[in-house]
Amino acid sequence: MTLAIFDLDNTLLNGDSDHAWGIFLAEQGIVDADVHRKANDRFYQDYLNGELDVFRYQRFVLEPLAQFSLDELHAMHERFMASHVQPMLQIKAAELLHQHRSQGHTLMIITATNHFITRPIADLLGIEHLIATNPEVVNGRFTGEVSGTPSFQGGKVTRLKQWLSENNESLDGAWFYSDSINDAPLLEQVANPVAVDPDSRLEAMARERDWPVMSLRD
Repeated sequence: MTLAIFDLDNTLLNGDSDHAWGIFLAEQGIVDADVHRKANDRFYQDYLNGELDVFRYQRFVLEPLAQFSLDELHAMHERFMASHVQPMLQIKAAELLHQHRSQGHTLMIITATNHFITRPIADLLGIEHLIATNPEVVNGRFTGEVSGTPSFQGGKVTRLKQWLSENNESLDGAWFYSDSINDAPLLEQVANPVAVDPDSRLEAMARERDWPVMSLRD
């Protein structure tokens, strides 16, 4: 089995679903729009700079959801998909996924964004295998904490190795597509690393190491 692994935000999507979820919550009046936007933007800049405190950020994302049941949250997510995720879909990304499927590759998304936000997006893209940050759930509600290792930076490598061990698979011939310097640890693990619409630091690394650089932007 050859794995074709994809980052999600700003790679397969033309935008960041995690950041967009914060905007959606503000639009719905669930959080204070001005306060939340400023904090959301600060966290996003930390992410771009490779300096994000992932536990603190996930607490920021998940705590507002603790007041809702999972059924209520799934209904909210359907509206979020229509209003914010659908506009991020890219034709070239769909073509790339089709290309790997046609070669018999097994597709996977690995993302720092939490499983609640990303599972429906992976389903929409027709990708079964998803490694995402897992929110802690107690008595049918999110607690605001993370369960296990967040799939961020080196945590992506840790979580992927766990998956490979559990499924008796390997990274032989694997591909990984990402836009972010945060994914350098995993890009260095695969036979076929590809920088997609990369940030400046990843682009410099890709040029230095002679990795392919491509764009999926329409």
